[in-house]
Amino acid sequence: MMIVFLVLLIGSACNHQLTNNRKDQKKKQEVTVEDILGNPNYLAISYGGYRENSRDIQPTVEQLKEDMKILAAMDIKIVRTYHTKRPHASNVLKAIRELKNEDPNFEMYVMLGAWIDCENAWTVKPNHDREDEPANAAEIERAVKLAYEYADIVKILAVGNEAMVKWAAGYYVQAGVILKWVNYLQKLKASAKLPMDLWITSSDNFASWGGGDAEYHTADLTKLFKAVDYVSLHTYPMHDTHYNPEFWDTPENEKALPLFDKVDQAMIRAKDYSMSQYQSVVDYMNRLGIDKPVHIGETGWATASNGYYGANGSGATDEYKQAIYYKLIRESTKQAGIKCFYFEAFDEIWKDAKNPGGSENHFGLFDINGKAKYALWELVDQGIFEGLSRGGNPIIKTYMGDKSALLKDVLTPAEKK
Repeated sequence: MMIVFLVLLIGSACNHQLTNNRKDQKKKQEVTVEDILGNPNYLAISYGGYRENSRDIQPTVEQLKEDMKILAAMDIKIVRTYHTKRPHASNVLKAIRELKNEDPNFEMYVMLGAWIDCENAWTVKPNHDREDEPANAAEIERAVKLAYEYADIVKILAVGNEAMVKWAAGYYVQAGVILKWVNYLQKLKASAKLPMDLWITSSDNFASWGGGDAEYHTADLTKLFKAVDYVSLHTYPMHDTHYNPEFWDTPENEKALPLFDKVDQAMIRAKDYSMSQYQSVVDYMNRLGIDKPVHIGETGWATASNGYYGANGSGATDEYKQAIYYKLIRESTKQAGIKCFYFEAFDEIWKDAKNPGGSENHFGLFDINGKAKYALWELVDQGIFEGLSRGGNPIIKTYMGDKSALLKDVLTPAEKK
């Protein structure tokens, strides 16, 4: 009798555990984008993962899985991609699905980007009043197919990346083009040809969303605010240390401060500047009488520059400043309930392949070989990357962990002459 009782007891416990596992799995399957964007524990990041000096050399699925494991160890739960023409986005989705199949507890989602171009984009005569309709239609249809096939992973679909901002001179389009494709995708959702819990947005510079010059305040932009499920804006104070440096210039009352106090204060102003750009979009949208969630689709800080932002420019780029900005922006957005897709996960050297010292190559929190920059040294110390590698390289600190060597490379913020 005792044996029968024990068997029943063990069987009951196993059934209870199985039921709980099924509930946990069901809960994961039911995670919505609203849950993700509203959960401060679901960190977000922009991800390319290209390891060579040309995007023609695509990262393999195995390499992408390496990167996803590294990001997951940091509590990253959603990554942002940018286009569907190359195999990259589909391979990222394959990598995540394989990881989920290997480990039911693995959790990662995707903000899938669809690139949008104007007519004659990237030529000497781009036509910004017309779109490259055949290419854009093909891009959107590929994104639709991926969003449907990977409905458990793709939670956001972004139409265009900095596709409306006027300084994107090689390819920008008018707001009406983005509106057209957002409306198209919303109709697919309404007809159940896309998941109803897929959120549609466009990810663009804060000025494109009405937070800057009045030239962007068009009727089509107002319609776009109404059409998207949420607003995804970009803010880059690092770039404005050159283009709009008022916030970066050291005030008179700080000029006598020691270097690191001066840098710390400059980075606080940079964070405040970024948050003010975010607020400018919210304020403009509210003036239109529209109420939509607003999140940050991109912000970041490069660690090197041989141009505008380096030693001969604004003095903005080094690992110390990146670490401060990363910490401040994560804290501020978390406190404000804003999702921040930090730009970016790993350095990508294809972006300025002819100029290895160019800032665009150095926005990653990890370098190209997987070394963790100063912003992540504390995580290395915590051991969260143990057993993980990138291209066979263990995840170790830059500068061999020598903080004194790192501090020697910290640049003084440029001051008005």
